[in-house]
Amino acid sequence: MVSRAFDDEVVARARAIAETTPPDTVDPKVEALVTQLIGRVADKWTMLILELLEEQGELRFTQIFRGIDGISQKMLTQTLRQMERDGLVTRTVHAVVPPRVDYRLTHLGNSLGAAFCGVWLWAEEHLNEVEAARTAFDTRG
Repeated sequence: MVSRAFDDEVVARARAIAETTPPDTVDPKVEALVTQLIGRVADKWTMLILELLEEQGELRFTQIFRGIDGISQKMLTQTLRQMERDGLVTRTVHAVVPPRVDYRLTHLGNSLGAAFCGVWLWAEEHLNEVEAARTAFDTRG
């Protein structure tokens, strides 16, 4: 089953992206960005934050912290800063005591989540094959 965060529209966009034939030549700047984003998204925290904000909308720092098991405050701060730098989230500071900071996905963040929805679709489609391959590997002598 595809993650709850991905509605039918997001799944349709992910399928369309997956079915697109890549160009024969790639702009080196685009290639560098893809490499950077894959590295960033490959860290589990970015994906989990993307999914949580997709599901919940705008959240306070403490709500994100409570919503992601195992993340430290330092790692959450670092990940949110990098996501903000990349344009994936917006950070809104409210001038109240105590200070309140809210985070929300930007259009870029939403579209990146849609693009990586393809991984969920692939995993759903190939789950049994991966499990069989792992079992075969683990039973080899």
